[in-house]
Amino acid sequence: MNPVDLREKASNAIRFWERWRIGYNLVLTGVVVLHFVAAYPASKQVLSINFCLALFLLAVVANILYCTAYLPDIFVQASGFHQLWRNFRWLLLLVGTTCAAIITHFVSTAMFSRA
Repeated sequence: MNPVDLREKASNAIRFWERWRIGYNLVLTGVVVLHFVAAYPASKQVLSINFCLALFLLAVVANILYCTAYLPDIFVQASGFHQLWRNFRWLLLLVGTTCAAIITHFVSTAMFSRA
């Protein structure tokens, strides 16, 4: 693959994935907020600077993991299945967001169960 093709495929991946990053973060934020509200008022005792720093770190990790979708996206775009992939890559977004929400559910349960 020449550099021009790689640049085009990477640009296409960025256009697709970055459009959905805010939605991904909103889903994960919603899971955390629901767990906080469900455990309220005991959950407010967990709030501290260290808790906020840990939450920020987990959000950064979740966004780094979101970036891993670029690897299969660019790889499949370089294959003979690129046209089919562009029509169905939203499935990777759906599955990835669902998996991240499930992981967030378990982490949130652990964080707020100590309250």
